[in-house]
Parts: sequence; structure tokens; C-alpha cells
Amino acid sequence: MDSEAKFSQKADSPFTMDDFAKALEKHDYQFQKGQVVNGRVFQLDPDGAYVDIGGKSSAFVPRDEASLRAVTDLSEVLPLNESLEFIIIRDQDAEGQITLSRRQLEINHIWERLAQMQENSQTTQVRVINMNKGGVTVNVQGLRGFIPRSHLVERDNLEALKGQSLTAGFLEVNRSNNKLILSQRIATRSATFSILEVGQLVEGKVSAIKPFGVFVDLDGTGALLHIKQVSQKFIENLEKVFQIGQPIKAVIIDIDEGKGRVALSTRILENFAGEMLENMDEVMASAQARAERARNKPSE
Repeated sequence: MDSEAKFSQKADSPFTMDDFAKALEKHDYQFQKGQVVNGRVFQLDPDGAYVDIGGKSSAFVPRDEASLRAVTDLSEVLPLNESLEFIIIRDQDAEGQITLSRRQLEINHIWERLAQMQENSQTTQVRVINMNKGGVTVNVQGLRGFIPRSHLVERDNLEALKGQSLTAGFLEVNRSNNKLILSQRIATRSATFSILEVGQLVEGKVSAIKPFGVFVDLDGTGALLHIKQVSQKFIENLEKVFQIGQPIKAVIIDIDEGKGRVALSTRILENFAGEMLENMDEVMASAQARAERARNKPSE
């Protein structure tokens, strides 16, 4: 009778087996790989750190996952009893232990920051760590990036760039395939464009000669001296007037930073039609005074 009474008391209890299962579920934390969690470091040992993240058993941070930088003292990057963010990099093992990382979390934050910098057309400092035929590999805030040879200012002696710090812009920031491509020329061009203005006299070197005009290198920024802007006199063949590598002074007549274009003119430096063809040395020697005169000349 007593047992029946006891059974009856359990059955009549408002706390059912379903309620008990639901109560367990509330404390059965479901952790998944890639999830960001908060935890408190409660023990350090030579191999890593044990972290309380609220699970049934402690989580573990291997020493090489404690930080993106080299670590000699774990307590510096994983202080005891301090609440920190971690990312789960390995699901529970047979003993229910989860593996965490601060290093991967830092890497994710860097990718997000670099993507934002690319969107805002910002530049960053990188350090050259190696090179190959295609370009140089660089350290970008702890990540590995690449600058193609065609996007370097110095393209002939890549070995000399090793260990150097360069300013670079972004060509591609792709976290999904760890692709980080940068350009020194973009950064150089942006810096150059910031100091260029229409009417300014600039000096560069002839980098290419085409039937329609001459390309001029302005410290890494390409500019075009169109054939019609060379002289007031008709020119049949530009190769008879200019040579590759030749220094030249010209006046900026148009800037399109969005397209990376600068248009030049030597025509407006002439005192008479054809002077650039007959006495270019004199035009170049007095280019500054001629440019000032052209700038102050009232528009017709």
C-alpha cells in the first residue's frame, strides 16, 4: 500500500519526465565547429590552456592556437579568470572536450578588416618575405599575401625587396580561398594622384611610344602625351621625336583618378608652332617659366 502511495505521489507530481528531459536540454550545450563562444581560462599548462565555456566538460586551447603571434608566456595572451572570445575549431572528442582557438579568431578579424580597407580604397604596410618569378610574397598584418611582378614599382631586382616594407593597395581579398592579392603600383598611383593638379608642370620618362601618343611614367603613374598635344605643328612619326627612357617635362591638362588617367601637353609650352620639334632642349630647359606663363594666360 505504501508503494502504491509512493507511485501515486510520483504520478501526481506536476514535474513529469518530459519536464525533466527539457530541463536537461537546457544544460546540454550544443557547440559546433566555427561557432564563436565566450570562455574563462582556469588552468594553464605547457601544452595550452583549459577554458570553461559552460559545457559539460572543459574546452582546450592548444599552445599554437593561443595567438597569431609567437607566444613565450601563455599568461600574457590567455590571462587566468578573464573572459575571452574563442572560436571552436574541433568538435567534441570522445571525452566531450572541445578544441578552441584565439589564433583563428584573430585571423577572421584581420580578413574582415582587410576587406573593409579594400572597400574604402585604403592602403596598408606590408613586409616582403620571399619572391618568385611571378612576384613577391608579403606579410600583411600577420597574413600571407602576394604582389604580382606587374604591380611592383621595382620589377627588375626582386631579391633586393626582401625584408623591405612597402605600401600597397588591394586587388583581391577573398577569405573563402585565402586569396590576398595586393598592388604597390595602386598605392603609388593613389599617392601620386593626391598631389597632381591640372596646370601643374610634371617631369617623367618616356615609357612607350605609340602611333597616337607617348606614354610617360610619373614615378609609377602612367600619363599620356597625345600626338596632338606634343606640338602645334603636325607630327608624322613620334618615334623620330622621342626615345624610350627620355626625360620629359609636360603640363597636366586633365586628370581622371577613377580610370587612372593623366593627360599631358607640351604643345602649350611652345613659343611658336613646331618649337618642340625644332628645339626641344630649349623648351624643356625653360619649361617652368613657360608653364607659369601658360597658367596665367587669360582664357580666350
